[in-house]
Amino acid sequence: MPNFTIDLGGAWKLQRVGNGRRFPATVPGCVHTDLLNAGAIEDPFYRDNELKVKWIGEADWVYSRTFSMGDEVLARDRVLLRCKGLDTFAVVTVNGRQVGAADNMFRLWEFDIKPALRRGENRISIRFNSVLPYIRQRQKERRLPSWGGPNEVAGRAWVRKEPCNFGWDWAPVLVTAGIWRAISIEAFDLPRIADLHVTQEHSRSGAVTLRVRADVEGAARAATHIRVTVLFQDKAVGHAVAPVRARSADANLTIRNPKLWWPNVMGDQPLYSVVADLLDADDHLLHNAFRRIGLRRFELQREKDRWGESFRFAVNGVPFFAKGANWIPSDVFAARLGLADYESLLRSAAGAHMNMLRVWGGGVYESEDFYNLCDELGLCVWQEFMFACSTYPAFDKAFLRSVRAEADYQVRRLRHHACLALWCGNNELEQGLVGKEWSLERSCMSWRDYGKLFDKLLPEVVRRNDPERAYWPGSPHTPCGDRSKYNNPTCGDAHLWEVWHGRKPFESYRSNLHRFCSEFGFESFPEPRTVRSFTVPADRNVTSYIMEQHQRSYIGNSTIFQYMLDWFRLPRDFDSALWLSQILHGVGMKYAVEHWRRSMPRTMGALYWQINDCWPVASCSSIDYFKRWKALHYMAKRFFAPLLVSGVEDLKTGRVEAHATSDLLRPCAGVLSWRVTTVAGESLETGSHPVRLAARTSRLVRTLDLKPHLGARGPRDLLLWLDLSVRGRSVSSDVVTFSRPKHLELAEPGIKVAVSRAEAGGFRVGLTAARPALWTWLELADADARFSDNFFHLRPGKPIEILVEPSRVLSSAAFRRQLRVMSLKSTYR
Repeated sequence: MPNFTIDLGGAWKLQRVGNGRRFPATVPGCVHTDLLNAGAIEDPFYRDNELKVKWIGEADWVYSRTFSMGDEVLARDRVLLRCKGLDTFAVVTVNGRQVGAADNMFRLWEFDIKPALRRGENRISIRFNSVLPYIRQRQKERRLPSWGGPNEVAGRAWVRKEPCNFGWDWAPVLVTAGIWRAISIEAFDLPRIADLHVTQEHSRSGAVTLRVRADVEGAARAATHIRVTVLFQDKAVGHAVAPVRARSADANLTIRNPKLWWPNVMGDQPLYSVVADLLDADDHLLHNAFRRIGLRRFELQREKDRWGESFRFAVNGVPFFAKGANWIPSDVFAARLGLADYESLLRSAAGAHMNMLRVWGGGVYESEDFYNLCDELGLCVWQEFMFACSTYPAFDKAFLRSVRAEADYQVRRLRHHACLALWCGNNELEQGLVGKEWSLERSCMSWRDYGKLFDKLLPEVVRRNDPERAYWPGSPHTPCGDRSKYNNPTCGDAHLWEVWHGRKPFESYRSNLHRFCSEFGFESFPEPRTVRSFTVPADRNVTSYIMEQHQRSYIGNSTIFQYMLDWFRLPRDFDSALWLSQILHGVGMKYAVEHWRRSMPRTMGALYWQINDCWPVASCSSIDYFKRWKALHYMAKRFFAPLLVSGVEDLKTGRVEAHATSDLLRPCAGVLSWRVTTVAGESLETGSHPVRLAARTSRLVRTLDLKPHLGARGPRDLLLWLDLSVRGRSVSSDVVTFSRPKHLELAEPGIKVAVSRAEAGGFRVGLTAARPALWTWLELADADARFSDNFFHLRPGKPIEILVEPSRVLSSAAFRRQLRVMSLKSTYR
């Protein structure tokens, strides 16, 4: 008989414990979103409303609803309540009878509810008790040191709950509760496939052998064998049959002409379906399960070389430079994220030529939508377990049991995804939170306690459940020499914050030659339209109370302006300050990434902090909360391009090194062109040079001697325009200056604009300039839009055409009225 699933998502009732008022609720969801939808609270993101709703996290809450139950369900062998996300301390009752309790946001909770059910109407209630009193009590007993600002909740590590839910240097303090992922009743007869694991063996001949293991619950009753079918584009490409012995069945089959999965830009992302049917002796179907996989071989290559020990990823035997960013939760209230949200953000990542995202350990294990899209888009995932910036109670056996169950579930849930590249134990614990023996007086956890969790428990879980993936204890982690000396440039991965926290200049990135840069960043403000969403006109000053409420870094706004005054002139108004901060942000990240790409194969990864935001805020993101690309993301699309030209200037010698970098899998030939102009656009010199690039390499192509021009014009009146073209088409360009932009005497560029309808919808905007227009950008006054490029340099005599796709239908006249074209010159007083 078929299994039954009763989806308990949808309409529930919400009530505060001790308060008679009931509110309509939606599951999945959380208390904050339900109260917001009911009009009981104002938007927590608006102005300082966050402070007005802190009481929500202190209260206890009950979700309840009724559901109907028939004989066809009650007759099944097992009836389980399956909860994919309970946040966090929960007690579950059915018809007044307690059927289970939960204390970990990241676990699957299954409760046997058959004894509590009755025919007809049933009532389920889930009480969520606040985690804050528990945290305070445990902190009194034994303090867990952590890093955090003055607004953040101390002791968050006592509970297995989203760490940044308690605040971060970019996140508000909005402590949630609720049923944040799917909940259902699963009724079934035994036997059934309880788990399905597919591993791969790639032979030298190119064939791929799949080893399929099905763990069978209740196997002794009727199941005799499994039948495995592999489908590609809905066509069967492999079959195997295997007997059920004891409680499992193992089947092997070979794909002779496999279509291999590759990271973004390196190739295609074909996906196969593996279907396992559990059958009885007469071939009657008892149960089935399936997994969607990609055929590929992932490696973390750590080999001795002339610089120390490599740290690089390879797919199908091909090492590649990891280009991408760190990923945080895309909403403080994760339950309201849907497929469209993930698709917008992840397509933006792929569109900027990224091939890797680091799912940071202070957030959540992401939804299936996230990983499915990463599979489809070729975005490799550096996956961290949810531990960040705190000591953890590894001395507590109950805590370790909970973590083991969490890790078992998450590794089994995610291991089949083609995108999954690495399991990492934690974020930044080794960067200063581990060392001395731990006591109430000390500020660190001991290496012994650290080792219980990150050197023993988690790697054991990974080895047992996902032996094909590498495990990395923490990020950053130094596997050579003294472990407490993090960010060793000869091995491991590094988090580099001397720019920003250390206030070193952007140029200092060029002295960093680490093996893999997994975190580095800089802040900027969101654009004016985003700021208007949480402010009133009186708030729109960078130093206003509300703007500082939406800045969670303790050095934030002052540091942005310190760097801004180093690089640019004073902005003429508030909106210009926001835009100029974004240009500054992009300039800093460009310095870093271009340098590390030039340094390959010594450096083999650059993942900047961060791609996304969880609320409208000043932060390091390249895409803001409303999914609007900031200047950095447009610049990332250029500095992560498969073919890159970049210049390195030396004011002392008057020379510029022109480098070309390729991530292509095949050799490439092109032409390097250059033009030297004054800041007014007068051409002083042109030239070109043929370029031959080996696959996946970077090299110095030409050293240009500009000393004569510098002597005649000076560093403040000189621009060098570099261009790399392949088969007559420009694939990358760069502009090199010999002074900071604030000292360039830029003239009004005289930009002319021509607008026409695009064939596929949207508009084509043609731009020309009479004089150089640095960091030219387009925006619409009252509508969102996606631009094919933005924050680019416009050179006299070289027109640029931009495709603009507004978020809503606009007439040609309305589009022209809304279009704004600006450049660096327009931000100045």
